[in-house]
Amino acid sequence: MNIQLTSVSETRKNLVVTLDKGEVDAEHQAVVAEIAQQVRLPGFRPGKAPVAMVTKRFGKEITEEFKQKVVSKAYRGAMEKEKLDVLNVVNVEPGQVEPGLSAAVTITVDVRPEFTLPAYVDLPTEVAPTDSTDAEVDQVIEGLRAERAEFKVAERPAAKSDYVKLAYEGRVDGQPIADLAPDKQIYGKVPQTWEEVEGANEGVIPGLGKQLAGLKAGDKKDVAIAFPADFAPVPALAGKTATYAVEVLEIRERALPPLDEAFLKANQADSLDALKASVRNNLKLQKEYQNRGEQRRQVTEALAAKVEFAVPDSLVESETQGVLRQFIEENMRRGVPQEQFEKDKKELFENARKAATKRVKAQLLLAKVAEAEKLQVDAKDIDAFIYREAMRTQQKPDKLVKALTTDREQLRAVQQSIIFDKAVDFLVSKAKVTTVTPKAS
Repeated sequence: MNIQLTSVSETRKNLVVTLDKGEVDAEHQAVVAEIAQQVRLPGFRPGKAPVAMVTKRFGKEITEEFKQKVVSKAYRGAMEKEKLDVLNVVNVEPGQVEPGLSAAVTITVDVRPEFTLPAYVDLPTEVAPTDSTDAEVDQVIEGLRAERAEFKVAERPAAKSDYVKLAYEGRVDGQPIADLAPDKQIYGKVPQTWEEVEGANEGVIPGLGKQLAGLKAGDKKDVAIAFPADFAPVPALAGKTATYAVEVLEIRERALPPLDEAFLKANQADSLDALKASVRNNLKLQKEYQNRGEQRRQVTEALAAKVEFAVPDSLVESETQGVLRQFIEENMRRGVPQEQFEKDKKELFENARKAATKRVKAQLLLAKVAEAEKLQVDAKDIDAFIYREAMRTQQKPDKLVKALTTDREQLRAVQQSIIFDKAVDFLVSKAKVTTVTPKAS
């Protein structure tokens, strides 16, 4: 066996593995003998059929298995000699593989980049205080009251926080929006809907709720709406100013429940002080969770900033597709139309590739940390993953167990993900922590 190694790049290697005639013939004979032992032909006991007859009858199967055996032998031989740390087999070109001839197999692989792991203890992280102010606690309690609010008809002009039932029809330069966006009628003409007056959460028409204060039932008004230049839900409206003819049908005011025994009982509290204590504790847990997430991001970015190395193209390409799928799925749930993705395809791909390159670099670093600290995946880790995934996807754990035991690639991906998480948790546990109070906005 002769092996020629060529470096295409720092992380991509090309190997031409040549097997001489004797090695090729040996593989062919082994395949024929193996199939001859397995097949049954009329008039012959298993394994006793003439080789010529087996070869003629099962020529296609022998040829396919023979080529696979030659390629496997070439790959194993190359790996044993060159000692490459292969991350991905990018391409295999078997060339001409026939009995009686030598065979040259070309294999392209991406290998783990060589780099020195930088210091990873005492990476700087910043966290926010976890104590809550009285104002924050009161805001949460007001939110709990808002969830149980009743909305009563108000015979007066609309004021902030009221809900207005209204009808509207929009036009751009005199043309009905219903014609511009026939598949998005909610932006064109609606006979009845609700809008909060000057609310924190806008409806589908940006800024409409801010123009309803002072109107009363029966009032009609034309309001101007300036759509943002990047308005994705309806590209035809992006950057345009529309005029909406609005008719107010009804006004309802929000009536918050009193902080009485019934309200406290509904929130599993015996007293207002007990409710405040519970809210304060929940806020603390939320802030600790947010801090943990921020620390995980910070240590990963800090470690990546300490060293530069090339990342394998095949890993970046695979990760890029994952980033794109995730982005498109999230935006489709938000109502962004398919044609918008086509329009921004080039920019989306470039941004996804940048994000994927950062992820792959971080993963390679985390794998090195895990190796240095001898972090491993055990049965408890797999069990915890199955439990979390079953809860998240509403599947039975047995189904997930079966999928992992029958799909080695899926199991490997899960194990790798767990190792990355363990490595990040280790970095956080060894990080330098500074508490910084956020600036008031």
